[in-house]
Amino acid sequence: MGKLIIFSAPSGSGKSTIINYLLKQNLNLAFSISATSRPPRGTEQNGVEYFFLTPDEFRQKIANGEFLEYEEVYKDRFYGTLKSQVEKQLSEGQNVIFDVDVVGGCNIKKFYGERALSVFIQPPSVEELRKRLNGRGTDTPEVIESRIAKAEFELGYADKFDVVIINDELEKAQAEALETISNFLKK
Repeated sequence: MGKLIIFSAPSGSGKSTIINYLLKQNLNLAFSISATSRPPRGTEQNGVEYFFLTPDEFRQKIANGEFLEYEEVYKDRFYGTLKSQVEKQLSEGQNVIFDVDVVGGCNIKKFYGERALSVFIQPPSVEELRKRLNGRGTDTPEVIESRIAKAEFELGYADKFDVVIINDELEKAQAEALETISNFLKK
């Protein structure tokens, strides 16, 4: 039976880079496949990148209590984690890795308890985060400021996670994440 590893972090803290690094290690990790109510983009396939549902199907599954966590990002645009999919992956012996917001991460941890390890990737500072987001060159100043405001909110959740890794130096943060997760999976 697999275990669960939950990652949460403010945008720009290096979470995706660390997760992609871990997926290349020999840890039998598999991404949790989320559900969404947005239409597929490009070559995305149902059950591969996401489970694509209509907003009504999504609401029905919420009403039935089928999600571990979900979020309505904006009107009729839902993202969530289906219990049945996670259970299927765990029963196949996969260690399931989640990339979720802080509230979703806390919900999954609460549901699975000791079978889950929750990891918060923290930027060295809000100033550094602003610098990284500006450095990406992909967002307008307004979007960056809204991400900074969200980051300040999310940083308030760090102490609710099992482990906090400060990503001030990527290689060090990756090594720390690898060691933490390897130890957890050996338990």
